[in-house]
Amino acid sequence: VIQGEARLAGPHEAVIDSDTGPRRIGFDQAILAAGSEPVALPFLPPDPRIMDSTGALALEDVPERLLILGGGIIGLEMAQVYHALGSRITVVERMPQLIPGADPELVKPLAERLKSRYALRLNTSLTAVEAAPDALVASFDDGTEARFDRLLIAVGRRPNGAALGAERAGVTVTAQGFIPTDAQMRTNIPHIFAVGDVVGQPMLAHKAVHEAKVAAETACGLKAAFEPRAIPSVAYTDPEIAWAGLTTTEAKAQGIPVKAASFPWAASGRALSLGRPEGLTRLVIEPETGRLLGLGIAGPHAGELLAEGVLAIEMGADAADLALTIHPHPTLS
Repeated sequence: VIQGEARLAGPHEAVIDSDTGPRRIGFDQAILAAGSEPVALPFLPPDPRIMDSTGALALEDVPERLLILGGGIIGLEMAQVYHALGSRITVVERMPQLIPGADPELVKPLAERLKSRYALRLNTSLTAVEAAPDALVASFDDGTEARFDRLLIAVGRRPNGAALGAERAGVTVTAQGFIPTDAQMRTNIPHIFAVGDVVGQPMLAHKAVHEAKVAAETACGLKAAFEPRAIPSVAYTDPEIAWAGLTTTEAKAQGIPVKAASFPWAASGRALSLGRPEGLTRLVIEPETGRLLGLGIAGPHAGELLAEGVLAIEMGADAADLALTIHPHPTLS
């Protein structure tokens, strides 16, 4: 294990800038797993009170007034952390819903819970920030201004493909910084593989682990491929929101006919006993065959409950297979 900043120097060589100086390492095969970094906004002033998600995990104090730019998973997870610690939270999202891309029906329970706790500003963009001595003065596209003690930028992540010197090895990198691969996680240079955030969406650790396993097995001469039917996503908010497979939003955009079936947790004895009846389970089904195409859950422990649905999608199960499986009662499952 060598710690340092690495870049490719050729198709069979890497250079690592370490504490002891540059070091060259030759290789027969390589796996590029350089991840991603938070997106920065160029119009913001350089100020230590403006932070990304990494900086937000290392604060020495709790800001009284925190503005979070981005109503996606990272922004909302950090919002709930700092709200629990005592911050007054304002979330600004330029799209019309929180967690854009998720099924709107799944987001509703979370949005209803948060709107009484935070200031939620949807369909709103941040246009400028003035770094005054006593506050950050934020300006929005509706002509309003507000003062905050800190600003968290949570508008997405950017892959680190362009920082690897990949062109020296002949590896293709897109304009966005992604490195294209095949099902064996090979780049266009057959002995160089790539996995994780640098390969493409979704940028999730559990996806990266499965890709890395495929790359390592292929590098060792085994037959392997990364061909998932569904990759689960979880927002670790309260309530949690979890989904996998096709969403109704994606089906509509792609012109795929689907049937959606929802179960309100207000009809679940276990949810009622927990005092959390706002939850929802939603299946996306192929109308003619009944095959399960997608699953979404909103409520406590949604991420844990989702795994059964991911397995069902992976195995090509019908909705009836789930319905006819006897589940223990009373449970959320």
